[in-house]
Amino acid sequence: MARSEITKIAVIGAGSWGTTLANHLAQKGPGVDLWVREEQVFDQIKTERINKVFLPDMELVPQLNPVRSYEEALLDKELILLVVPSHVYREVLTGIKPYLKPGMSLMTATKGIENKTLMIMSQVAEDVLRKEHMDRFACLAGPSFAKEVYKKYPTAVTIACLDLDHAKVLQDLFYTEYFRVYISEDLIGSQLAGALKNVIAIAAGAADGLQVGHNARAALITRGLAEITRLAVAMGANPHTLAGLAGIGDLVLTCTGDLSRNRTVGLKIGKGMSLDEITKSMNMVAEGIKTARAAYELGKKTEVELPITNQVYHLLYNGKDPKEAVKDLMTRELKVELEH
Repeated sequence: MARSEITKIAVIGAGSWGTTLANHLAQKGPGVDLWVREEQVFDQIKTERINKVFLPDMELVPQLNPVRSYEEALLDKELILLVVPSHVYREVLTGIKPYLKPGMSLMTATKGIENKTLMIMSQVAEDVLRKEHMDRFACLAGPSFAKEVYKKYPTAVTIACLDLDHAKVLQDLFYTEYFRVYISEDLIGSQLAGALKNVIAIAAGAADGLQVGHNARAALITRGLAEITRLAVAMGANPHTLAGLAGIGDLVLTCTGDLSRNRTVGLKIGKGMSLDEITKSMNMVAEGIKTARAAYELGKKTEVELPITNQVYHLLYNGKDPKEAVKDLMTRELKVELEH
């Protein structure tokens, strides 16, 4: 494929990130259809050029076209970018499957793990779709808050794909002077890093909610990276990926940024709110809530030690006192820091 061939794109999912990516691509010239699930959001984008629910006060370019049906979204498209929550990913893939044609490329910007199967998004896609749609499956990863990308703040991300030639096509497609794109062959590591960092961000937020200091936050980020790396490598990732944008880059952003939904969940846990109270107060998905359960189960399945992840799981699902979680982490058996 020539590096300038992609001109017709469908973005599936009109949350803050899906809307931002659709707007980003539409500004570059390709035709972009944005599939919108919510009728209210569709009407807002169609008539007012604003997604008031998920991306308020951000005017969208005229080249972005909202649609309501999968059939219309996928008609004559070359690239399908999936940006829906992980818990509906399989359902959406099943819905678009009848409209996929040979030659269409698939890409994901979802950062999560399917709870029931413990699959990352490329594995879910492989389970649902024909192999012909998986040869050039790609994922977008790295530190990238939607609002900052919309505002054209300098951002650097990674696109991972087993086919590096296709990754270069996507690199050119997404690149702008404010949106720098690197490429990688590590599809597994890039997806796992993007999913698992959300769990550590909840831990970091809880520590901030408890007001236990910056030392604690730095320790959680560092040791969080260690356990993410252990699990990702056990599942086939390249360890160097975890030292890059998809790994430490996204982890630092999500653990420290005020725009992080997962850190916000942790902050509220640290201040004494229950998970039920927190989820009722949010209109957008914090993927780390569901990923904490999946990561906890993956740790048991792979026999990989995940002490921070396990504490987050107990905070969310067993109502554990955050102060007790801190104490349990700090009084674990003493270890050698660098593992072979």
